Amino acid sequence: MAVYTQIDNPELFFQCKLYTGTGSSNAITLDGDENMQPDLVYLKRRDDGGPPMFFDAIRGATKRLQTNNTDAEATGSQQLTAFGSDGFTVGTNEDANDSSATYVAWCWKESATSGFDIVSFTGNATNRTISHSLSAVPKFIIVKNRTDTSNVLVYHGGNTSAPATDGLYMNTTDATDDDAGFFNDTDPTSSVFSVGTNNNANGNTDAMIAYLFAEKQGFSKFGSWIGNGNADGPFLFCGFRPAMIIGKNTSRTEDWFILDAKRDTFNPVDERLQPNSSGAESTVTTLGIDFCANGFKLRGATNQYNTDGETMIFMAFAEAPLVNSKGVPCNAR
Repeated sequence: MAVYTQIDNPELFFQCKLYTGTGSSNAITLDGDENMQPDLVYLKRRDDGGPPMFFDAIRGATKRLQTNNTDAEATGSQQLTAFGSDGFTVGTNEDANDSSATYVAWCWKESATSGFDIVSFTGNATNRTISHSLSAVPKFIIVKNRTDTSNVLVYHGGNTSAPATDGLYMNTTDATDDDAGFFNDTDPTSSVFSVGTNNNANGNTDAMIAYLFAEKQGFSKFGSWIGNGNADGPFLFCGFRPAMIIGKNTSRTEDWFILDAKRDTFNPVDERLQPNSSGAESTVTTLGIDFCANGFKLRGATNQYNTDGETMIFMAFAEAPLVNSKGVPCNAR
């Protein structure tokens, strides 16, 4: 029998949670049928302005990194305060738990099985390799200098024909930048990734954090498409029904975007949040994407999603594999 997926139940490794703030300590339980203790939570307020924030179990629950600015790591005692066996706890801060406010949290469990690794290292401002534990080649890497004000650096394996020579900043709208100081113009391997001399990637004596993702059949996909400038846009095969998509037009100055199946339960999916912005959630009907049983289909012709002849990258995580290991197909939306 053909192998359609390496992970039958994506909820063991990725879950998206919507919740409403209480203004007092609030233990959030994930919705999945399986318990999942998250190691990385990406948290954003939906109804009003608030920074998109990374919290991870390696740095410690209360330590915040924001993706819409260059701020160094900060400790927020009333934001995400603890990781639980099936969720996390938030305090009283308005960015994480204002009374009656609405929030979304995208949560990952660190595991080589799902292709996700968190690596902490101390920078030295020299070309070097850093070990990881994926036993697979990472296709998507986020690097942040925790000590200094710095950009949130991104490597994506589908960015250009030579992706290790280039980088993107998650906190800006900038197009791809060519800089050997990012990743030393060296492709990652199944055991190491490379960083150069740039302060965003490898600041001298600075505390650094990296989130690495490798593709896993039926669970995650990191690819790109060339826009056609048409409302009948490209179809991207993933091998699963998406739960979440992060994307960026890398050819021009343009916002990032995040779409997910929890905030938007019907096609087209058009409830947008932006990693580079503190702005509230917005509905952009011209930017709709259909989440399909085996991938996603572009339904807009805007610069953000589908400019004719320009490159867009994406990172997608599964709600359900197209076909599980027993040969049972998933349903369309």
